[in-house]
Amino acid sequence: MALTGVVTGLMTGAGILLVLLALRDVFHTLLNPSGRGRISVLVTSLVWWVCHRLGARAVRTSGPAAMAVVAVSWVGLVVTGWALVYWPHLETGFSYSTDLEPARRNDAVDAFYVSVVTLTTLGFGDVVPTTTWLRLAAPVEGLIGFALLTAGVSWILEVYPALARRRAVALLVDGLRRTRTAETLGELEPGTAAPLLGDLAAGIDQVRVDFTQYEVIYYFADPRPSMSLAAMAPYALELSAAAREAGSTGVRHAGGMLDAALDGLAEALDSGYLHTGGTTAEVLLAYGGAQSAG
Repeated sequence: MALTGVVTGLMTGAGILLVLLALRDVFHTLLNPSGRGRISVLVTSLVWWVCHRLGARAVRTSGPAAMAVVAVSWVGLVVTGWALVYWPHLETGFSYSTDLEPARRNDAVDAFYVSVVTLTTLGFGDVVPTTTWLRLAAPVEGLIGFALLTAGVSWILEVYPALARRRAVALLVDGLRRTRTAETLGELEPGTAAPLLGDLAAGIDQVRVDFTQYEVIYYFADPRPSMSLAAMAPYALELSAAAREAGSTGVRHAGGMLDAALDGLAEALDSGYLHTGGTTAEVLLAYGGAQSAG
């Protein structure tokens, strides 16, 4: 069925807009360290909300589920966008294989079929563009599909090392908790206590950077308390409080660095996710509650 010029223009414009929205979100989520994709933030927040209402087991899988749903959302937007671009031109801009019976075709199905086949670079050859601009546009969609695949793999390779760093910091705090370091900090040699606190501060600063660059890692709930920074953060506060009371200047200085690192972590968590407006202790307590809910 032929479409009017106005409808054709509207569909094409809407399709291009959807593709650009998806690409903009991919850029801000994966390539721009200081940016946050609006679509990915909305999707991950929604998945997190749903998982919390399904129970603890669902919460533990919320991170991978959020990444999968975000990736599907990107692909869905691109496929739909290109389908809208192709749809008005199916009768005049494409050539169909003789095996495809005209009476059994559906323009909407054909548009999505062409879009999916082109995005995935399958190239069955049963429906091919014939006009010049469509023959140039189709490879562009194929390149976008390849870029999405590459971006998805890169995202995984970036997020899981960040999770490993966060869990390593949690394990360090758990080790200090098990050895009652906060209670005995004043008895330790300054040459031992100060480096411990400095290493912990550096690790927490790295976690803060990871939260800024990879917002999706917030939605990964760690399986055990000893590997959960959300669960171990209160003891890190105890360590910084103990360091402020230490007799050694070096230990007090290292404790100040730990204080600053915890303040920065709380600021990143509150501005990006929790929005409590509370103190560092209150924000870290809210972080622990959010991660253990369900």
